[in-house]
Amino acid sequence: MGEYFKNWSRRFEAISYRRLDPWLLMPALALLALGLLMVLNTTYFLAQERSGDPFHLFKLQLAHIVAGALVLTVLSQFSADGLRRLTIPLMAISAVLLIAVWIPGVGVTRGGARRWVRIGSMLAEPSELVKFAIVFFLADFIARRQDVLHQFKRGPLPAMIVTGTIAALVLVQPDFGTTVVIALILFVMLFAGGVRVAHLGATGAGALLILVIQAVAKPYRMRRLETFIDPWRTARGAGFQLIQSFIALGEGGKWGTGLGVGRQKMFYLPAAHTDFVFAVVTEEFGIVGAALVLALFGIILVRGLRIAHEERDHFASMLAVGLTAMIAMQALLNLAVVTGLVPTKGLPLPFLSYGGTSIVMAMAALGVLSALAWRRAVE
Repeated sequence: MGEYFKNWSRRFEAISYRRLDPWLLMPALALLALGLLMVLNTTYFLAQERSGDPFHLFKLQLAHIVAGALVLTVLSQFSADGLRRLTIPLMAISAVLLIAVWIPGVGVTRGGARRWVRIGSMLAEPSELVKFAIVFFLADFIARRQDVLHQFKRGPLPAMIVTGTIAALVLVQPDFGTTVVIALILFVMLFAGGVRVAHLGATGAGALLILVIQAVAKPYRMRRLETFIDPWRTARGAGFQLIQSFIALGEGGKWGTGLGVGRQKMFYLPAAHTDFVFAVVTEEFGIVGAALVLALFGIILVRGLRIAHEERDHFASMLAVGLTAMIAMQALLNLAVVTGLVPTKGLPLPFLSYGGTSIVMAMAALGVLSALAWRRAVE
């Protein structure tokens, strides 16, 4: 019995001395702090109008960050084997939640899309967990089949079928933006895992064709495409949001108008606290503030890729690649939307945009990366 308690004591001591990686934690904390400030800045009057409490959305976002911090801390204590054992539960929960959005009374429809499920008094967005789960699945798949990845049928094809099926469930919600992110994660991880470029090129061309067909098949997506090409034609309609984003970006100049001084958040720019928060950041903090946000994401990207490069365990390395790509590509697509480089789609900016599930899952990704970074530090 004494030996049993001694073993548990040693385990607890090992856990208690773990430290979160500062190169991941510090830029993420800076982004979260800025995001929390921008939620208060952009939702004060909106929350007052909707709930009578101007701090309502701010308090909810603070609660989201606290929940995310708990998840981050727990995941940062996992070993690589422990993380690997999460793969099947994460995929199973994701599949159940994707089906649950279609169950009356459980799934919630907003703006014509069924992307949320009600869990008690809370709303959760399954697609955010799906991206996280897909990274675990692909990391495990690539690690197990690294010797046959050069064979299309035994290598990348099964991963493409599974991921494509899940992406199709996300697409029919509809959530075109998340579908694109999932496709990008798939191809980045397969490329990093050593799949032949010829195989990726051929299937990538097919996937791109499917996405293009989907983009023009729905009238509202076609309107988005037309708006992207010439937003000024529908300045008071479909092009309104993008034009207001351009105005916010232009008003910022070098140093910005100052915190709280920007006008676009005053019911001019739709989704100012979610998908277009970067436009408000640029308006009030200028090019300097925008560059700082990009630099903070850049630090996370470089650190994540370095963790992946230094990992000798193939699963851990692929996991680091996938989670880093998940954060970086979603940030890149959001910034591309805000600046008018790609058609408008609903994608939050990690760590900055208002949103419960997106904040928690972004912090969960940091927790896993911190666990992998700690492994490298002690080896």
